[in-house]
Amino acid sequence: MLFRRIGILRNHYNFLDLYIIKVNQGYFSEWIPRFIQYLKMRNYSQKTLSSYDITLRRFGQFIWLTRSYRGDLSKKWEHKEVLRLESDVLVTASEITRFLEFLSSDKQYHASTYNRMLSSISSFYRFLLMQEVVNINPVPRVDRPKVKDKELKYLKHSQVMRLLKSIPDDRDRLMIRIIYATGVRVSELCTMNIEDVDFDDLMIRVHGKGGKIRMVFIDEDTLEEIADHIENRLSGPLFPGQSGNYISPRTVQLIFKKYAPPGITPHKIRHSYASELYRRSRNLRVVQENLGHASIKTTEVYLHTDVDERRRVYREFFPLAMSGQKTANVSDIQDILIDET
Repeated sequence: MLFRRIGILRNHYNFLDLYIIKVNQGYFSEWIPRFIQYLKMRNYSQKTLSSYDITLRRFGQFIWLTRSYRGDLSKKWEHKEVLRLESDVLVTASEITRFLEFLSSDKQYHASTYNRMLSSISSFYRFLLMQEVVNINPVPRVDRPKVKDKELKYLKHSQVMRLLKSIPDDRDRLMIRIIYATGVRVSELCTMNIEDVDFDDLMIRVHGKGGKIRMVFIDEDTLEEIADHIENRLSGPLFPGQSGNYISPRTVQLIFKKYAPPGITPHKIRHSYASELYRRSRNLRVVQENLGHASIKTTEVYLHTDVDERRRVYREFFPLAMSGQKTANVSDIQDILIDET
């Protein structure tokens, strides 16, 4: 009887699929809102919540569509807003793969985008595991697209300083300087308060991702510019917007677009901070903590060796390039051959 049931399963599904055995019945329409609420309780940002919600709803709608319709999916997908989520969360790895393949036929995404989608789906199923709705996460069975390795474009210290000198507006220049001086994210810069700045200990309290607070260090020259900027104000946003509230990240991005070289974004200046600090200190743990990374693997992405450093190491250590190294002549080679025989 057991082998007969296994045979039925194999005929009904793809043989290579790893199945989720349903513990409690559940639909996407029920569990997606619960998952988003769970993330809210863990202080995830609104941007992250929105990203998870969109990905999971699209996935749930696709599963419902494939299980209820046998025709051309692309025509139905054009009106995906009306598609339902009343489909069981019991899915296979091949269904997830089919979802990604279907998206790629509609629009060409970067490999990193597909991987973010997979990470969102995987987090959802880890939550379902915790809630005992399923007993396995199917995502590890899905092949992830490979992301091409590429060096992140960033500016050296001298280039950042030249950029700062070229900016005539005091406020705009200070924003870019603080990002470079502390390595903070744009969102963290925008939510800085005057009372977060410690002028005595040369530190700034940063409100990071997930409500986490960390302290970053800052130099005296930048602090002097901050003091000039705030004048007699004692509290409130360090960089207030037009309404008096926090300035928006979009405003900071436009400032970079106005002054910085093409391709240089706030994140690239944060990268410059990380690269310079690591290159001079070789202390990866300090760089990780200053950047506010939960995992040191995230920090490692920033730490490449620049061309000047590679050139120095090559000239100092590679035999043919070492200073004072003479090219062996014919007699030297003959002597070596004689010695080896």
